[in-house]
Amino acid sequence: MEDSKSGDRTNSRDGTKPNRSAIEEPSNPYYLHHSDSPGLVLVSQQLIGENYTIWSRVMLIALFMKNKLGFIDGSISEPPGTDANLYNSWIRNNNMVISWILNSISKEISTSIIFATSAREIWLDLRDSFQQKNEPRIFQLKRELMNLRQE
Repeated sequence: MEDSKSGDRTNSRDGTKPNRSAIEEPSNPYYLHHSDSPGLVLVSQQLIGENYTIWSRVMLIALFMKNKLGFIDGSISEPPGTDANLYNSWIRNNNMVISWILNSISKEISTSIIFATSAREIWLDLRDSFQQKNEPRIFQLKRELMNLRQE
């Protein structure tokens, strides 16, 4: 039986809707929307190196909106292979996030990360390679502050 308002199938015996897999719930990070594809470009500017700070911020926002932030921040790690559905879903989503990252970086940079096996590994590698350390500037500013004198 089909509910005419929502188009959902119902159980003909008691009128209840059948249980959907948790992976099929849009709020689940393993859920992939029909518009999610490996060719999707999430950010307008490719990472070329010196724009890492801005690029990473925009990517974080985009991945948050896609509910995939856990694949790069480590909160969704590779599950054991004992649950085939969960494991396959993790592989599919991890590879989707890897594709989105690869689509948003220059070809020169992509050659250095193409063989990484997880989106988290790629994210950390990019951070370690391009995040600028501001220690020299911080040291300089502290020294200038210490040399300031009120007149």
